[in-house]
Amino acid sequence: MSVKIPFKKELEFEYGTASRLSPLIRRVVARNPSAFTLHGTGTYILGNGTVAVIDPGPYDLEHRDAILKATEGETISHILVTHTHNDHSPGAAPLQEKCGAKTYGFGPHGSGKPGMKPEQGGDMDFAPDVTIKDGDIIEGGDWSVRAIHTPGHLSNHICFELIEENTLFSGDHVMGWSTSIVSPPDGDMTQYIASLEKILEFDHKRYWPTHGPAIEDPHPFVKGLIAHRYERMDQIRTCLGEGEMDIPTMVKKMYTDVPEHLHPAAARSVYSHILMMVDNGEVTTNETEPLVTSIYKSN
Repeated sequence: MSVKIPFKKELEFEYGTASRLSPLIRRVVARNPSAFTLHGTGTYILGNGTVAVIDPGPYDLEHRDAILKATEGETISHILVTHTHNDHSPGAAPLQEKCGAKTYGFGPHGSGKPGMKPEQGGDMDFAPDVTIKDGDIIEGGDWSVRAIHTPGHLSNHICFELIEENTLFSGDHVMGWSTSIVSPPDGDMTQYIASLEKILEFDHKRYWPTHGPAIEDPHPFVKGLIAHRYERMDQIRTCLGEGEMDIPTMVKKMYTDVPEHLHPAAARSVYSHILMMVDNGEVTTNETEPLVTSIYKSN
């Protein structure tokens, strides 16, 4: 039986204008819509008077100016970055030039897996002024956040809990409109599922993802995401039950409802599941190193 996750794509916003979401939260959406960002990057502003900015977005001066306009007369004291994909962290530099706030993050691109050559497509220039780790508390004027390290989507991914409202800014770890891409080598399916289970230990009443609408009932939603990943592995088992197979062939069988131009991204996702199954000893390949192009078989 297919896992049904209640994704929603509707979002009330206007590019260049801040939307008030709660007494302590505003959002400005960047004009970078795509098949991977939905409407665009949602940059969050926390607090009133002395504020923090979460995920300043792509390098886009129009978006930076929209953030500055939304905080006119206030002080931006912190720039918080969930992770270093190009739609999240490059906007920190031009924003910092204007406001002088320090940047906070887990570390540079790939820093969660020392010695690994990180994937391309990341922000190789970002290095936080302040390196934060799991459980760190960051305080501002009328707000405070707890950092929760959630590797999987990327090894340096951090979620931020707004303590005053028991709300989680889930970055790309949990998105409201789609499943997250987990692309090796920096993306890691074993870590991703463990990080989903980790946030289930909290009782947050709402998630605000960087892309898509709020998630109002987080626990069933996250459990659905976990079940979906195991369902994908069941599909891989079915494919390999037909005999040895490479990942592109699996993708054609597993993603019949997905346009072919998105199949390369789907192949990266299947690859991440395969690597987890290789680590578990369930799947093997004759090659020394498992690759997207390798032929796989069940043990």
